[in-house]
Amino acid sequence: MTELRDAYLIDAVRTPFGRNRGALSTIRTDDLAALPIAELVARHPGLDPAVVEDVYFGNTNGAGEENRNVARMAALLAGLPVSVPGVTVNRLCASGGEAVVQAARAVATGDADLVIAGGVEGMSRAPYVLPKPDEALPRSMQLHQTTVGWRMANPRFPEHWTDSLGACAERVATELGIDRDAQDEWALRSHQRVAAAYDEGRHKGFVMEVEGLTRDESLRPAFTRDGTVTAANSSPINDGALAAFVGTAKTAERLGVEPLGRLVASRTVAVEPDRFSVAPVPAIEHALARAGLRVEDIDLWEINEAFAAMVLSTLHHLPQVDREIVNVNGGAIAIGHPLGASAPRVLVDLCRELRRRGGGTGVAAACIGVGLGQAVIVHVD
Repeated sequence: MTELRDAYLIDAVRTPFGRNRGALSTIRTDDLAALPIAELVARHPGLDPAVVEDVYFGNTNGAGEENRNVARMAALLAGLPVSVPGVTVNRLCASGGEAVVQAARAVATGDADLVIAGGVEGMSRAPYVLPKPDEALPRSMQLHQTTVGWRMANPRFPEHWTDSLGACAERVATELGIDRDAQDEWALRSHQRVAAAYDEGRHKGFVMEVEGLTRDESLRPAFTRDGTVTAANSSPINDGALAAFVGTAKTAERLGVEPLGRLVASRTVAVEPDRFSVAPVPAIEHALARAGLRVEDIDLWEINEAFAAMVLSTLHHLPQVDREIVNVNGGAIAIGHPLGASAPRVLVDLCRELRRRGGGTGVAAACIGVGLGQAVIVHVD
């Protein structure tokens, strides 16, 4: 049996995350996906692109311009040789994280030495879909949005499973006694820390310029009337893409770069669909157990901020976690949440901040629609 190898995030680049109908909304989603791939390869002029053995990309929609395996289309649009294959994966909000995990497995098992992994979402350009009728002369036809959340839900599911994502997160937060003030405080913290991180140049070399945009835009969605989960403490609807090299230590050495970090362990779990906001808890616990680590061994935490309610609900169940080392540079409430690109953004930000602090071990976690949660552990020497 082949001995498993260490898999590394070697280098990464992303677009700014554009707001809904903002600066990136005029770019086709497949073209958007190609931008960071082309930039990543261009940063390594000594690399023969033909040695890239696969492209793993996360995307949650698949109904629009990205409908024909966007990983492959983006590779071609980025100018990679036609011999480079691609595969698109969909684990909703962790699609890009799943792409990195699958890429790391390919490297670890010896199936590849260098691959590209990442994700894309063009939420501004998500199309409406019109289902085919069940009868020859339908009395009505209904368009369904594909931007985010449930659509065309199976009527066999319990109704509370298919409530809006914000309503589900709010319900769990209410059970746990997490009020509006706590959520708003976390959202403010996110904005303050993201602004400080940009002002201090912490994203330099990671966020590329696109259409004159050099940093993330932000705009708020809206949810339920008189609730605690509000436009101000939820992640917005965004457009964005990210690409990363995943490979072996020898590959990083040949490229002449110090890897961003080593992928140590990962775990994806499932809970009741409407309780997705606390699904990161068992994912984190299982990943730590798999790696033989404890909460006290973790130097930094990144929890993707789908909602402030979701982060606070997760932390409620992890009281040992020091909140001062969670999302130290802010999160998706301020940065944005282009679904397919969010989880790898969290991973890369975690590795870059660990490097800035001299190394250590970190956990990146995300809630996922339909009751899933994912956690990935990384280590930076």
